[in-house]
Amino acid sequence: MILLYRYILLNFIRNLGMIMVSFITIYLLIDFFEKIDNFLEKGKSLGLIVEFFLLNIPFIIEQMSPVCILLAGVVTLGILNHSNELIALKACGVPLKKITLPIIAAGLACTFLFLGMSQVVLPKTVSATNRIWNKEVKGRVALGIYRNGRYYYRGAEGFYSFARPDPQRNTFNYFSYAAWDADYRMDRLISAKYANWDKNTWTLYGGQIQQAGAGSAYSTKVFRIRNLEFPEKPDSFFVPAYHTMELSLVDLFLETKNKRSPEETTKAWAEFYGRISYTFLGLPLLLLGLPLLLLVYRKWGRDLSLAIPVSCGMAFACWGVWAT
Repeated sequence: MILLYRYILLNFIRNLGMIMVSFITIYLLIDFFEKIDNFLEKGKSLGLIVEFFLLNIPFIIEQMSPVCILLAGVVTLGILNHSNELIALKACGVPLKKITLPIIAAGLACTFLFLGMSQVVLPKTVSATNRIWNKEVKGRVALGIYRNGRYYYRGAEGFYSFARPDPQRNTFNYFSYAAWDADYRMDRLISAKYANWDKNTWTLYGGQIQQAGAGSAYSTKVFRIRNLEFPEKPDSFFVPAYHTMELSLVDLFLETKNKRSPEETTKAWAEFYGRISYTFLGLPLLLLGLPLLLLVYRKWGRDLSLAIPVSCGMAFACWGVWAT
């Protein structure tokens, strides 16, 4: 039985490697033709281009790992079935669960391997590719930092600090803006419960304005709703793409403890569980794909020619459901 397990495991690993190389190649080719013009327009060296696409491979592996695990299991069992090895094993009294056990075990082991890669390797490589693409190619530099659930940006005339639960919406919680004079003395401090940008206008709600006066005195004005003008717009608050991918799983978990508002906490937990659940998505797909292969063979007398397209359709359907 150990020899059988070893044989099936070797087939699974070989098939997983070939499928993963195929997906990586296709992904890199598409990504290359989409982005090569940007590199050439900026006159970047061949070494930087090669470095960018090589560093992008761990991200591709992380994205394609569930589908690769599914297809590796389906192809492994399908080849055994196509070569009549599966029938021979069943004729010798080997139950089907023992034949599929090494495939499922290998899928579980690969899942934990990808989980480790997401913790150790992926944050470094995504951070490097973001730096190359945003800074070297696009010429965009992040204007601030993200610490303890808040964003800090240096503008043309002052500093912004706020929490932004949804980067796609122009709503900023716990908003504050501090401006200094030529002598680096606090000239004005504006704070609000939240701020909203709409129709080229900043609207602040539930806040106050502290204005420097003579000597060290400050005047304070409290407001409920007020429209104010700031030098920057939300488009100036640049956040690199895939920012959460630059964080390891442990960092994502710690982010959930640093959020202040319930909305931010909910979003942080969603990102944390989303990363983990996506990595583990390959295992339930594999458990669905193996019976599907046998069902297709029994009903239509075909194995790989029909099982692979059906498995891919099932994988992308589950992918879409997971994304929603």
